Amino acid sequence: MKKTILLFALLFISAAHAQDRPIPLLTVNGEGKVRVAPDQVSISVSIVSNGTKSADVKKENDTKVDAVLKYIKKMNIAKENYQTQRVSLYDNYDYEKRKHNYQATQTITVLLKDLSKYDELMEGLTDTGVNNISGIEFKTSMLEYHKSEARKSAIRNARLKADDLVSALGQSLGEAFTVVDNSQIDYPRPMYNEMAMKMADSVMGRNETLAAGEIEITANVSVSYILKPGK
Repeated sequence: MKKTILLFALLFISAAHAQDRPIPLLTVNGEGKVRVAPDQVSISVSIVSNGTKSADVKKENDTKVDAVLKYIKKMNIAKENYQTQRVSLYDNYDYEKRKHNYQATQTITVLLKDLSKYDELMEGLTDTGVNNISGIEFKTSMLEYHKSEARKSAIRNARLKADDLVSALGQSLGEAFTVVDNSQIDYPRPMYNEMAMKMADSVMGRNETLAAGEIEITANVSVSYILKPGK
């Protein structure tokens, strides 16, 4: 009886030690990139008015903004695709001349989903009162799909690295133990190349005022695989 109890205790201690033993892991990082031609562009424009009387400056600015918004509607841009971003009115006082100089500004962003209308839109905006263009940002309507493809590419890249390393170790890979998505939440980066610019030119026709280029979507993952002894 005592021998049986002793044997059971030894087995229990051995099992406990086995459980405490760390799992051998191989951790690698993988990166995936997807480059696509944009099919949308976000444009930021401003209407700026100046004068010596605040009421007159604001009234002039409001009139121009009204004309700009009506033109945007005329271009059949959905109301959810344009928005007022900033409204300001400030006094740039000239202390030497003791004179008030007011400036009113309204900034509007427009999401254009048809790049072929870019020239027409920009010409109309400047004609109706826009006198400042802050910048443009190219986008893709299939962003989530391309993010998914970039993540898959990152996983494949991680697996390729793991295979290289484990072959040098003389061991083999088990199943993935942990997977962490380290991708940063940011906007796709613009990329420019000759082919993409030619595509933009063909879309825009004879007016070569927009080089759409490509946008790059990246994903980064960290994968830990269980290491198995070599055969």
